[in-house]
Amino acid sequence: MSTVIAAPVDRLLYKPEEAAEALAIGRSTVYELMAEGALKYIKLGRIRRIRRSDLEAYVANLAPLPN
Repeated sequence: MSTVIAAPVDRLLYKPEEAAEALAIGRSTVYELMAEGALKYIKLGRIRRIRRSDLEAYVANLAPLPN
């Protein structure tokens, strides 16, 4: 009997907890980034969601430290 492993879903919107996991940072850090405007998000009623494109834009704008 073989085990079938489902491929991860390529999401368009992420919960802050999911965004934290994708970015490999803490959940509270994601909320801080959202509060200071560094990470864009949308509100759907009372919930917040982060677009995949906004996660990618945030990462693309990170500046590496000089060696």
